[in-house]
Amino acid sequence: MKDPYLLHVFAPTRYVSPFDINMAYEAHYDAVIPYNNVTLEEIYALTQDTIFSRSPEGVKRTGIFIGGRDFDLAFDMLEAARNAMVPPFAVSVLADPSGAITTAAAMVALAESWLVRDSGTDFSGRTVAVLGGTGPVGACVGLLAARCGAKVRLISNRGRAQAETAAKAIASRFHCTLEGADGGSPEALASVLAHSEVVFNTAKAGVRVLGAELLANTSGLRIAVDANAVPPARIEGIKLKDNGAALATADGNCRGIGALAVGDVKYRVHTGLLTRMYEASEPVYLAYDEAFALARNLVRASADR
Repeated sequence: MKDPYLLHVFAPTRYVSPFDINMAYEAHYDAVIPYNNVTLEEIYALTQDTIFSRSPEGVKRTGIFIGGRDFDLAFDMLEAARNAMVPPFAVSVLADPSGAITTAAAMVALAESWLVRDSGTDFSGRTVAVLGGTGPVGACVGLLAARCGAKVRLISNRGRAQAETAAKAIASRFHCTLEGADGGSPEALASVLAHSEVVFNTAKAGVRVLGAELLANTSGLRIAVDANAVPPARIEGIKLKDNGAALATADGNCRGIGALAVGDVKYRVHTGLLTRMYEASEPVYLAYDEAFALARNLVRASADR
């Protein structure tokens, strides 16, 4: 095959996620080549091997995907790859560690859509809590919500100090404002809910985070989004396919958004960004801004139908 479409996947983890490989083939790449245990220092040389080994036409049919699980490291790797380009030998790059960026984009876009539909206002000035906010998905949700004007707190079940450390790191790197808060006890979570209009759950699978009793005593919550499809539901009462369904709270004004509703948008964002790389005549560099813009467009289009 002459000038095949090739996607090189660089991951600092022990293995490359099968999810990322599957998504690349869904976007019609002819071959997806995984590299595991890649260090930041190796990105420059790997990128130059990628660009200098192809013809000018072949370069246009080549892409790099940055995977792994570390949100901050992925951006360092994206920047290192971009700095290694020597135009016209340059290829497109997408960063999406753990699918965090595309998942977060879907979560925030869906929540924003329901806020607008219900009240005519978006995230500006809203109080937002991100449960499991120290992980890659939580970090990106917090970043996107903050950039939309929300007052964001990252919540950690390991205590306030852990949450504040994560919040300061994101705020410093991306020039936004976030805070950290404790979510390690029912009392702490009750306090979080009492001061939140939107709650995103990005905590790991296996443990229920918000139970029905806690939610039943909560007023003021307007949107709750659960990203995790593995039982039990992290936010009790939200079903997998829910997209704006009523959630039982004290004032009855909260909508729930479930994991499959999030996953549908996430899938289309992920494949959409890969397809954009596939079709690009000039190099593109894709991360949270591009993912969120696409998620917003997809969600708005669905709402208009």
